[in-house]
Amino acid sequence: MTEQPSSGAFSGREHRLPVRVYYEDTDFTGVVYHASYVRFFERGRTDFLRASGVGHRELLERADPCAFVVTRLDIAFRRAARIDDALTVHTTYERVRGPRLWVTQSLMRDHEVIATAAVEVACITPAGAPRRPPPDLVELLRPLLAEA
Repeated sequence: MTEQPSSGAFSGREHRLPVRVYYEDTDFTGVVYHASYVRFFERGRTDFLRASGVGHRELLERADPCAFVVTRLDIAFRRAARIDDALTVHTTYERVRGPRLWVTQSLMRDHEVIATAAVEVACITPAGAPRRPPPDLVELLRPLLAEA
């Protein structure tokens, strides 16, 4: 039997993904390197979509293929995360307007906020042109959006 990695779970509109800090995520002092937070937040957004029925590979294989790109990322670092910490990425998709989606995220250690992120992503064609997300994708996400 092959065990599948966890894609996290929803708690209401919020998706929660557990992540562990590994040596590769840290600098020489054992503190999480700033670029690693970007990867943790990316995993949270990706697994939010996967858990709601939207896979990146499937988006590219559609008759009207599309993908997402980050157009804006604002991270506030609150506390240091360290090697071996068990963290949780909290992700909420807020709204969709035109080709853009807005996402809020936080990285938590127990009940302590480690970092927060405000993210804007855009839906694009494989050639890189902006486009609206497919209507069926928006319908899948609608119950999970703040502005439904």
